[in-house]
Amino acid sequence: MEQSKQNFDVIISGFGPVGSVLAIFLARKGHKVAIFERWTERYPLPRAVCIDHEMLRMLRTLNLDHKLNDIIHAGGTYDWVNANWQPLVKVDWGAATISQESNVNFVHQPSLEKILEDEIKTISNIQLFLGYEVLEVSQEPDCTHLSAQNIETQNVETFKAQYLVGADGANSLIRKSITSQWIDKGFEADWLVVDVLPHNPDDLKIKGTAAVQYCNPKRPTTIVPAGKKEGRYFRRWEFMRLPHETKEEMQTEAKAWELLSDWIKPENATLIRSAMYTFRSLIAEKWRNNRILIAGDACHVMPPFMGQGMCAGFRDAWNLSWKLDGVLKGNYSANILETYTRERKPHVEDVIDLSMYMGRIICVPDEKEAQKRDESFFNGTAEPMPEFPILTDGLISQKDQFNTLAGNIAPHGIFKINGTETRLDQLAKQQFVLLTSKVVQLSQENTENLAQLNCKVVMLNCDDQTVENGYQEKDDNIRNFMNEHKLEALLVRPDFYIYGTATHIAEVGELVESLSQNLAQYSVTEAAIC
Repeated sequence: MEQSKQNFDVIISGFGPVGSVLAIFLARKGHKVAIFERWTERYPLPRAVCIDHEMLRMLRTLNLDHKLNDIIHAGGTYDWVNANWQPLVKVDWGAATISQESNVNFVHQPSLEKILEDEIKTISNIQLFLGYEVLEVSQEPDCTHLSAQNIETQNVETFKAQYLVGADGANSLIRKSITSQWIDKGFEADWLVVDVLPHNPDDLKIKGTAAVQYCNPKRPTTIVPAGKKEGRYFRRWEFMRLPHETKEEMQTEAKAWELLSDWIKPENATLIRSAMYTFRSLIAEKWRNNRILIAGDACHVMPPFMGQGMCAGFRDAWNLSWKLDGVLKGNYSANILETYTRERKPHVEDVIDLSMYMGRIICVPDEKEAQKRDESFFNGTAEPMPEFPILTDGLISQKDQFNTLAGNIAPHGIFKINGTETRLDQLAKQQFVLLTSKVVQLSQENTENLAQLNCKVVMLNCDDQTVENGYQEKDDNIRNFMNEHKLEALLVRPDFYIYGTATHIAEVGELVESLSQNLAQYSVTEAAIC
């Protein structure tokens, strides 16, 4: 029996962390959102364990700091060593960043999802449809349709929305509905992932927040923190399946403890789970078909060696949220959604390549090949590690005058306002921000352009509190960044990426005009909605 439609602004298929974050952002902008999920309860065991500085900064915009701090802790060193514990690669995951967060942070995913779910249940314009299996999606020029079956009643219901986003995992029905095929970048390896809760962290050979890739061809092994819950810290081991082993023999509790035996004993820890995964490198060829889009694992799958799987999905949601908000409010035409794929796809391809680079270092089960690898690092002939990517296309300035740092992440800052510390991201409220290192006199035209762009102006370190838009930065993080790069203005997008820069304050008007012209191509008056 099929029941009548309900109308929403956006339907999201999938109740994982990516769909949850996207729903919260859109709902807080006033949009009516529906989330569909086949399961009635969240998966209770950990999967992802890493959040980088950029995405932790994004999560903090949800104003859930006090809850996030209970489940997230900063990373430490990330050491890649050979069988003799000689260093091959060293990454400082605990290093400070321009986001004023540690480079990498560890999270207990079930606890994170619980925090997001609790927040969603307080937001009246998000409707959860748990226990609903999505059967089919379709679209017309002005709307999308979703058909789902209530697992309990077996009733089939249809729903309608202006846009539909598939955040429904690697086997995404939504990806298949837009006939988007996987592109396989060629990495594949089977690993047993084992999560434990140590009874006493001091019993561990690798202590604290340190993470290690043990590149021993006899058993390539990953050892990383896995977040915390109620003050207790989890640990993860990942063991590569060797050529002579079957998947079946790897998937027993006895095998898990056998592999753990060199590191921790059953009397010193509780086994949380062990599960086999095939690490692959896949990217969807198409991320959007008019009003239907995909995000997260639905459009990219990567090896976990850089801890970027969930982060990449969060970047999708972060990129989509402000653009969908603008389209739904009539500020932009639907054409701006073309920049979603143009920006995110090459960025995540580079992240996958970086993860594959790391995977090629550790996934070497042959001793002679491992010796060659070690020697290449010792003598300096090893392939250099790729840089972490920036945006190279889409809505960033392409003018030589303004693109010195366009596509990079902008620095974060904390300001003192009426005796209270306020984060830049709280001031910005997910809108464009013009940061200047000097007081700037804006023309009437500039002021009108900024208002039309919904752009917040922040003039740094103004001792005279009567200056309009003047703010005193607490620790000069932004000011130091601008001095380092000889800049007097930064124009920053709602998702923290730098649109463009100005070396002289006199260029601010032209920089703002550049953004206005760039966005004009997405004006509702100049382009059809769909």
